[in-house]
Amino acid sequence: MSSYTIIDADTHVTEAPDLWTSRAPAAMRDRVPHVVTETDGSQRWVVGDSKPMAVVGLTATAGVGSFKHPPKNYEAMHPGAYDAQARLKYMDKMGIWAMVMYPNVGGFGAQQFLKLNDPELMLTCVRIYNDWQTEWASADSRRLLPITSLPFWDVEAAVKEVRRCAAKGHRGILFTGEPQYYGKPLLGDPHWNPLWEVAVELDLPISFHIGSGDMAEGLARKRVATYGRMAAFTELAVDIFLHNGLQLNDLLMSGVLVRYPKIKFVSVESGIGWIPFLLEAMDYQFQGNSVSEEHPEFDRLPSEYFARNVYACYWFEQTAPRRLIDKIGVDNVLFETDFPHPTSLYGDEVHARIKSGLSDCEESVRRKILWENAQKLYKVTGPSAADEARHASA
Repeated sequence: MSSYTIIDADTHVTEAPDLWTSRAPAAMRDRVPHVVTETDGSQRWVVGDSKPMAVVGLTATAGVGSFKHPPKNYEAMHPGAYDAQARLKYMDKMGIWAMVMYPNVGGFGAQQFLKLNDPELMLTCVRIYNDWQTEWASADSRRLLPITSLPFWDVEAAVKEVRRCAAKGHRGILFTGEPQYYGKPLLGDPHWNPLWEVAVELDLPISFHIGSGDMAEGLARKRVATYGRMAAFTELAVDIFLHNGLQLNDLLMSGVLVRYPKIKFVSVESGIGWIPFLLEAMDYQFQGNSVSEEHPEFDRLPSEYFARNVYACYWFEQTAPRRLIDKIGVDNVLFETDFPHPTSLYGDEVHARIKSGLSDCEESVRRKILWENAQKLYKVTGPSAADEARHASA
């Protein structure tokens, strides 16, 4: 039996401070994201004339801090946040064979690049990030699985980027679940057909990561002043979980899953406990409103499209894994740690949460959730005998 028991479906990599400045054309270097260091030693990402993008340490608190007290700089982080070899060592320690990797600075749907207000610069920054992620994953491309960020504001460029990155070994596509928020067509509009078509052709799942819309309202000054900073963050965290429910609600009624029966979507970092209610409510409304009479092409209930085409990730939950897996679908659930984010599972908590959350599940169910579903979806090559021997002797 393998000593590796987990494929982690959602983690993040803390971008290198010179990621864009070392790779951008000379004419763009003063406008790309870069890190500045304050007098107290804290670091933050900015663009242009110091327009803020992100606090460096806020997305790398695992084992060293919290949202309230994040590490000030790279030196204060867990090295696995930004160093691939250190990440692999941490994975070995945890019995995690592979990790799916998502961004920070560009946003969880690449929407932060819109702040650059220059299409050529925006595309360049996306391409640079994807190339850097490929390089980072090359430390062991079997285990570190890149997901392609998209210049979603230009669907033709997005399709080209998917093809380019797929050729480099990327395992999926990151897309905003709410393109209409940015003035783009709804998911069901034919505008997006080229993207769905290339995803099907290349057999790449499309990720709706939480926070792919605008999260500024959640931590707006008025809300923080009224509720307090940590209360506002708590409200924001749950708000964006449930926002993914709205995105799936839209997806299931968009017709995309009808037109592309082989397409796969993943709701990332959103949890799973809300899914049974969503599906039950959708089926009830779908039947009560006779949607299939208006759209005879819908030959299944929304819950049946979900079962065929959609996956969702969980990490901290205890009730849903024990009580609701059969209502969600054992083949539709993935496990994640969200390392190294503030809400992530870290260290001993990873296996403690798994043990208690899946305590009522049969071993075959545990295996699907922790390993088999992700292995199939992301085409993961498992450890060799040499990998097992190395891990056992470590």
